[in-house]
Amino acid sequence: MDDEVFRDLVIARVVEPTSLLDVDRVLADLGRTAASLSTRKRTLGRCQDGAYRDQVAKLCFEQARASGDVSLCLYDVTTLHFEAAEEDALRKVGYSKERRVDPQIIVGLLVDRHGFPLEIGCWEGNKAETHTIVPIIEAFAARHEIEDLVVVADAGMLSAANLKALDQAGHTFILGSKTTKAPIDLASHFRWHGDVFTDGQVIDTLTPKVGKNTDNDTAKRREPVWDPEQHRNSWRAVWSYAAKRFARDNKTLTAQENRARAAIEGDNPARTPRFVKTQTDGLVLDEAALARARRLAGLKGLVTNIPATVLPAAEVISSYADLWHVEHSFRMSKSDLRARPLFARRRDSIEAHLTIVFTALAIGRTVQDRTGLSLRRVLRLLRPLRSATIQANGAIQTLPPALGDDEQTVLDDLKQASSRH
Repeated sequence: MDDEVFRDLVIARVVEPTSLLDVDRVLADLGRTAASLSTRKRTLGRCQDGAYRDQVAKLCFEQARASGDVSLCLYDVTTLHFEAAEEDALRKVGYSKERRVDPQIIVGLLVDRHGFPLEIGCWEGNKAETHTIVPIIEAFAARHEIEDLVVVADAGMLSAANLKALDQAGHTFILGSKTTKAPIDLASHFRWHGDVFTDGQVIDTLTPKVGKNTDNDTAKRREPVWDPEQHRNSWRAVWSYAAKRFARDNKTLTAQENRARAAIEGDNPARTPRFVKTQTDGLVLDEAALARARRLAGLKGLVTNIPATVLPAAEVISSYADLWHVEHSFRMSKSDLRARPLFARRRDSIEAHLTIVFTALAIGRTVQDRTGLSLRRVLRLLRPLRSATIQANGAIQTLPPALGDDEQTVLDDLKQASSRH
């Protein structure tokens, strides 16, 4: 890719995320003359027409593969909102964890097990998150001709259709399960052991692909070992219990119970709290649902199509724990690179903006991996450095910046190949 203006837009995004109009100020501070605003706008169009994102994704894959293993990828989604009053074909009002009512888009990010970005995609703001994982995995696998990929994602991606599609495509998966499935998956445990769990206990069992089945016979005390041929109507389920998680879950449930009781006693919240149900005589506490939730506190479930002979339960749990890396990349794109709010209106401009953020995220992660410092810390060290050019009597002399030990160490680290793996 040989596009200096695109490169400048990415550099500006890394150094000081700002609007397209303000890019010239950022670049001028770095000693670089920016292209005109109209040229910058045309670059956004070139970014789409020239399939820049495909080129960047290819380079990211090569970088990740050279630095380690890309057979396991992590996936998650977030929303980016717009300062706009009206919806259009892409920007739609949808579910927002922040309870925003602005139009938004859904953004999916696929990273390697260390958080290095591999693929990014966007969808309409009202699209269900579960409908995004298969398209982005298929695009990634087709782009790089990968036939067997381990995909890790949280429970938000869990659906029977997704698991079936990933399995039929030849990919393996580790997805978070929903706690509501525990009574079915752990029916044998509850029958033989009641509600008793020990800290760190792991139960390797089965979960029905759809509804219920008899693959896990509660008359047998021992949990069945999942076999893809023998248990065609089930997936493998790994459940773990942690005392710390139990304490945290119980604290959350107590707070939710208090909010529910406050609503019943006359407080008028913006929306009906959990554990409140409506009866003919008014609002009442759903005692049964609360008891059910407390019974399952401390449990975390995972569903996979990887047999125990290939990946032990402890490694399934460990792989899922790596999801914090994609969450960190999202936090970095939202804070350090300020991917939101978005002010673009046209889809090609929005897609180009995401390509710039995607490229800047790859650069930012590389900087962090090589230096061991946050991107913000590196910029704080290097941005004040200045060189000077003196012209006198026809001679030109450039004076380099004065480097301290910290600055020199960072520059030396940036010249080295990544050692994150």
